[in-house]
Amino acid sequence: MLSESMQKMVDRFLRYIASERRYSEATLDGYQRSLNQQGAILQQMDIGDWTKVSLNDLRQMAMRMNRQNLSASSIANKLSALRSFYQFMLEQGIIDVNPARSLSAPKQARPLPKNLDVDALEQLLNIDDHSLLGLRDRAIMELFYASGLRLAELVGLNINDVDLKRRELLVLGKGRKQRLVPFGSKAVQALEKWLKVRGQICPVGEPALFVSMRQRRMTTRAVQQRLNVWAKRQHIGNHVHPHKLRHSFATHMLEGSGDLRVVQELLGHANLSTTQVYTHLDFQHLAKVYDAAHPRAKRSKK
Repeated sequence: MLSESMQKMVDRFLRYIASERRYSEATLDGYQRSLNQQGAILQQMDIGDWTKVSLNDLRQMAMRMNRQNLSASSIANKLSALRSFYQFMLEQGIIDVNPARSLSAPKQARPLPKNLDVDALEQLLNIDDHSLLGLRDRAIMELFYASGLRLAELVGLNINDVDLKRRELLVLGKGRKQRLVPFGSKAVQALEKWLKVRGQICPVGEPALFVSMRQRRMTTRAVQQRLNVWAKRQHIGNHVHPHKLRHSFATHMLEGSGDLRVVQELLGHANLSTTQVYTHLDFQHLAKVYDAAHPRAKRSKK
């Protein structure tokens, strides 16, 4: 239970966001539970007044919540409520400084998407369907796995962005940054077959590389649906989506080359740290590369 003075301040804040911000009942309940829990922790730290709290006190409180095995996202939500609470007190002239303003939540773990192994990809891409849609979808999947494009990058491709002779794609990535991405022979073959029949459903003047039966550029949703269709048809147990093909590309490239910088460039990542999280190698492969590459790890010949 909060002290009377601390509870009064919480109630005053809740009345404000209910009347002025018109927050829902569910949101108000969440804010109340969060502030009551954090206030109780502060009282355990012998702090009985919201206005006497320092940034260091709040950091200690966050550490206590972390030791309670609360998830990073749960702690982040609670601290967000606390920042709003203190911002309210600042705007009301109750305090001069918001001690929670620079309070940062613990970093949330970024789950790694699972990749398909090489055998599963061979099974997925081994399509014996020479229909118009079969040829188009085979080209889409081959290009995904060959280039590691994002879904939006693939559907945004125009026919003039593809150079089959040089096996290069001109890709417009995040932040409208362009990059050249190579692709392999299997993707070349699949694209050549698709381009021979593309005109059957593509109206004159349509620049999109991949078009739907409605004679316009495919949407991201349409591509996702077609991948799921083929995953079921090819008896792939895992749910297959474009991000999984992108991650499979990155993982297999890194396992084959060990060159993180190259994979970063191919994926269009601005920061290497993004690539480090995005890709993963099993420890045996890492150990093998380390033993072969590090001068002090190489065994001396006897």
